[in-house]
Amino acid sequence: MGMLDGKSAIVTGGGRGIGRGVALLLAQEGASVVVNDLGAALTGEGEDTSVAQQVADEITAAGGTAIANTDSVTDYEAAEAMVQQAVDSFGKLDILVHVAGILRDRMIFNMAEEEWDAVIDVHLKGAYNMSKWAAVHFRERREGGRIINMSSNSAFGAPGQPNYAAAKGGIIGLTLVLANSLNRYGGVTANAILPSGSTRMIDSIPRAVEAVADTGKLPSELAVGTERDPDNVAPLVAFLASEEAADINGHLFGSFGYNMTLMSQPKVIKTLRANHRWSVDELIEVAPKAFGERFEIEQVNDPGVTAAINAIPDGEWIDIGDGKRFWSSKLEPWGERSW
Repeated sequence: MGMLDGKSAIVTGGGRGIGRGVALLLAQEGASVVVNDLGAALTGEGEDTSVAQQVADEITAAGGTAIANTDSVTDYEAAEAMVQQAVDSFGKLDILVHVAGILRDRMIFNMAEEEWDAVIDVHLKGAYNMSKWAAVHFRERREGGRIINMSSNSAFGAPGQPNYAAAKGGIIGLTLVLANSLNRYGGVTANAILPSGSTRMIDSIPRAVEAVADTGKLPSELAVGTERDPDNVAPLVAFLASEEAADINGHLFGSFGYNMTLMSQPKVIKTLRANHRWSVDELIEVAPKAFGERFEIEQVNDPGVTAAINAIPDGEWIDIGDGKRFWSSKLEPWGERSW
């Protein structure tokens, strides 16, 4: 028996990388899966209808249930048809996982309008298209549902990726809106994951050339079975898709290697108040004194989430057994937890 027995799911971008691992694990846990993948190149060009079918065939061969879909998530009507395909094939839709994405990296001053539009269309408009039609179905059924969107820590300011960062930041905003607006319809939840892993996206960056020169293999090939394996993201998706996560709604999670991270949400950290409208001169005088320390800490050229996790001193981790450890930004002794 799997934790997702009787459930049905759509996984966009399910033919490769993170999406493939998600589709396989959801099926292994008992879900019937629509494996969606256009089979496009990393830049979004071209098509290969065999990509989605190969994963669907792999699931079927292992005793699971899956069908392939090769439509583009950028197509509004095709997204509606994809949801209907799940309903027609499996009787309903319970889980939507939006992974599909492309890259068109360039500095903002060199970026063409088409490069901006193409990335926004697949990531953000694709998330809208799929979420829209899944939400229609969930609202009609009023029996719950799960929406799990892939964002990225690139949303926090990745140089050379203004289109990708904007799309992934938009997905965070969209996911939080879905969480706030859909939960009333039978307990629909929406959460976002900031994943990591050596996928073909990583294969496209300059570091990949160095890896091939040194090892003869691409980063994605070297990653299999290691912390960099994109399949490491799938268990978090399966957990959020399950009934055990029915009360988890509107959160941002990180999946960084073997680290599963709960990310902070926007919050007030310092406030100045006056009994009148502030003048510019007053702000020049007061703001640096009040906020200066945070101005220095909260730099957009942050070394990255994974680097921040790796920098946590060993003495701050709590051993919870069986090779697992826990860390919190607040002092929260593990033994005092009710669960």
